[in-house]
Amino acid sequence: MSYSVQPPSSDRASAPLVLSVDLGTSGCKCALITLEGAVLAWAFEPVHLHVDGVAAEQEPEDWWQALLTTAGRLCHADPCVRRRIVAVCCSTQTEGTVCVDRDGNALGRAMLWLDMRGAGPITRRARGNWLNIEGYSPLKLWRWLRLTGGAPALSGKDSAGHIAFIRDMDPARYERTAKFLNVLDYMNLRLSGRVCATRDSILTAWVTNNRDPLRIRYDDRLIAMLGIARDKLPDIVASTELLGPLRRDVAEALGLHPGTMVVAGATDTSAVAVGAAVADYASHLYLGTSSWLGAHVPHQKTDVRRKIASVPCAVDGRYLALALQSTAGANLSFLRDRILFHPDELLSDEQRPDVYNILNTIASRVPAGARGLIYMPWLFGERTPVDDPSLRAGLINLSLAHSREDIIRAFMEGVALNTRWMMEPFGRMLDRSPGPVAAVGGGAQSDLWCQIIADVTGQPVRQMENPIQSNAIGAAFIAAIGMGELRFNDLHRLQRERRVYEPATALRTVYDDRYATFKELRQTLAPIYRRLNPPTEGVPHVCP
Repeated sequence: MSYSVQPPSSDRASAPLVLSVDLGTSGCKCALITLEGAVLAWAFEPVHLHVDGVAAEQEPEDWWQALLTTAGRLCHADPCVRRRIVAVCCSTQTEGTVCVDRDGNALGRAMLWLDMRGAGPITRRARGNWLNIEGYSPLKLWRWLRLTGGAPALSGKDSAGHIAFIRDMDPARYERTAKFLNVLDYMNLRLSGRVCATRDSILTAWVTNNRDPLRIRYDDRLIAMLGIARDKLPDIVASTELLGPLRRDVAEALGLHPGTMVVAGATDTSAVAVGAAVADYASHLYLGTSSWLGAHVPHQKTDVRRKIASVPCAVDGRYLALALQSTAGANLSFLRDRILFHPDELLSDEQRPDVYNILNTIASRVPAGARGLIYMPWLFGERTPVDDPSLRAGLINLSLAHSREDIIRAFMEGVALNTRWMMEPFGRMLDRSPGPVAAVGGGAQSDLWCQIIADVTGQPVRQMENPIQSNAIGAAFIAAIGMGELRFNDLHRLQRERRVYEPATALRTVYDDRYATFKELRQTLAPIYRRLNPPTEGVPHVCP
């Protein structure tokens, strides 16, 4: 279903539009956005997530059909609007890995950023025979950090882990693979017919020399460390690169002009940063299925112990400092879909946004601190400030005196406490306070959650206009810059906030106490979680 966000005003009635694609884990959103970031309309189509133990996959064809469905709703609704579309640009989930053959066909399902089957294969590549530093050979770690600014996650969740898993555990698929593509690269292949990767989409294969942000290039030694053939990796382009016109069959299906340009776009972390804050050190917090803190910086830097790094991004000459949280909004989705409603009782997609409003209303009925109830939001392990795939979620101090109101608020506060946990090393990475923090993503629509995050972290939270459209707006800005209509320096005046939430000083003592307990619980429970959820070496996975 399409939702008109802003009725076109007279000055927007003939403005050129970008068809912005925001492909996340939950589904595909397409939006019609002006070159200056005004959202006219959008449509969403869910995509099924296949989870089996530590495996998390999606069908690439499901992504494509969801794009055609959502884009079709927008493009066929009004021929006059359709004729104004001048470019298509994608923002997608990152650290997903698609194997394609020589004809560009996907070889089975894509491994997603949640998939941990590569833990064993990538650990074997990372460690040394004798001395190791946090699981890495000192020499290998030095080389990765010096050249890339980071290192493969030993949880196996990133592209390096996926590729290592396929190389070791599914050799038949490895041999048939012509190129390993990230999610963005695959969608661009389907849109333009061109095989390439962007500076940010190739990042977590950890095979590129990133020391010059304007000249990201492959390094033969890093490729050898991963143990794959160089010709299975795509060429690298800038996010603002014009890849060429839409493939003719795609243009015809959507009713678009055959000269409509495809702009390379960016992964979700990069696109959100472009949509939220482009000035150096200006921080943003994305609240989606997962969550992250980010800020553009002029230098490459890595905190290997806390798993924070400044990495290549969509902005020319800049790096993006990132601290990643595995599950944020996914906790509320879990509460809705697995606890509050049986699968047979789930509401339609049109009604689902109201469910979150109801959760906010219910949670607002109880005081800060959820009457002593503490929630740890680690549904699928954690990444920052500890890379620990064994961590799991839990409610602590639950009693007969508690109600659903307390539980829902504790879920929201748990994500905020986890955000504060990763905000501390993130501030040290920036060498300054992270705030005020621009809040974007679906979770940032919640006034209550924004206020809770401000109160828990002690940082002002800037709720941006159309926060759920931040990825798509960033993609539209990237398209406008690629087509020469804007410069990155122009974006500051176009990034508008809806409201600023100041931290309540009266709640500082309450949340300082909760935060100290939160960290103590993690330290106490971590050994138990490691015993309950031992590392997996992965199992063979054969493509259909």
